[in-house]
Amino acid sequence: MKLNFYGTAIAAALTMVTSAAVAEVEVQWWHAMGGANGERVNKIAADFNATQSEYKVVPTYKGNYTETMTAAIAAFRAKEHPHLVQVFEVGTATMMSAKGAIYPIEQLMVDAGEPFDKSDFLPAVISYYQTPTGELLSMPFNSSTPVLWYNKDALDAAGATAPTTWADVKSVSQKLVDNGMKCGVSFGWQSWVMLENYSAWHNLEMGTKENGFAGFDTEFTFNTPKVAARLDDIASMSEGSLFVYGGRRGDSLPLFTNGECGMWMNSSAYYGSIKKQAAFNFGQTMLPLDTDVASAPQNSIIGGATLWALAGHEDAEYKGLAQFMTYLASAEVQAWWHQETGYVPITTAAYELSKTQGFYDSNPGTDTAIQQLSLNQPTANSRGIRFGNFVQIRDIINEEMEALWGGSKNATDALNDAASRGNELLRKFERSAK
Repeated sequence: MKLNFYGTAIAAALTMVTSAAVAEVEVQWWHAMGGANGERVNKIAADFNATQSEYKVVPTYKGNYTETMTAAIAAFRAKEHPHLVQVFEVGTATMMSAKGAIYPIEQLMVDAGEPFDKSDFLPAVISYYQTPTGELLSMPFNSSTPVLWYNKDALDAAGATAPTTWADVKSVSQKLVDNGMKCGVSFGWQSWVMLENYSAWHNLEMGTKENGFAGFDTEFTFNTPKVAARLDDIASMSEGSLFVYGGRRGDSLPLFTNGECGMWMNSSAYYGSIKKQAAFNFGQTMLPLDTDVASAPQNSIIGGATLWALAGHEDAEYKGLAQFMTYLASAEVQAWWHQETGYVPITTAAYELSKTQGFYDSNPGTDTAIQQLSLNQPTANSRGIRFGNFVQIRDIINEEMEALWGGSKNATDALNDAASRGNELLRKFERSAK
């Protein structure tokens, strides 16, 4: 009996050790979500880990988008890379050209035997990340599009309504300033908002070869009189503070949430931050239409990031990663993420669940981003962009736009210089890709 007891105890201990060993199959996820969104990422991973005992997803914040992608590339070269890395949309061409470094997410799901149906995803979201033959390369996660945010209280006090055209933006800005506000309108991520999305919204080409989707041998064509006229007009609004430039990325958010600017153009994903920080009633509406350029809007394009699987790990680890991808794309998780952050739901099921839960009724305007993305069937000009070295090219565009806002260049010169400098980096990328 004593021997049986010890034998049973040993067997139980071995079972516990075996279970613990299975639980130690880790999936490393490097991401660029700081602050509150970083906490939400940690919750998603922890909630998945609690659903099973075989795998443990370990999320690690690696800095902003550029820093995260750079860290992942360096780690891959050193063979110390994660299983999963979050890469922003303009890094797509770079990831595609990294032969042998990526494990296409659609192929991963098939190899792992995990159910996967691309028709579940919103077309405007996944089209950006597919090959010409339709293979999905990375898993959509935090997708957004720019919208026009407005201070409803300030507009009401100034006797104005939310603008629908650029002429309206100018007149509403004047009313806001006349009524005592420090500025009318500002925006962030200016290349994304005022060049990439402005072009798509008005069905204008940004570059040849279908904005880079049809080949790396593309050249920029955004330096047109139509775009220059819009940017020159915005620059002229600096007089009297109808427009105030507040910096790159989301640096200008405080101008809006502190009540200095009555309108702000930037990502729908700032919903969580604005809701937390603004002490006034606010709303969001579609991007303004430039009636000198188009009679109706086309569609906006996404920003944000997707999750790329990196090659070179064990099959068992990829099986855990595939299960996590299924969990991440579930309607419940995606609806929660969408409602918490303002990122668009990546699946139709998550969008419908948010409707059923009454989210859009309780929070009017929070489906603006989805409406913009789905307004029309995307064209070659409005599907998105796929330019190599575009992370660096965005910095060039920022520099040239800042020269415009600072008064040292006009829009034509700034755009011509941005296109010329950008084309040099396109050729450099083309050579490296070959």
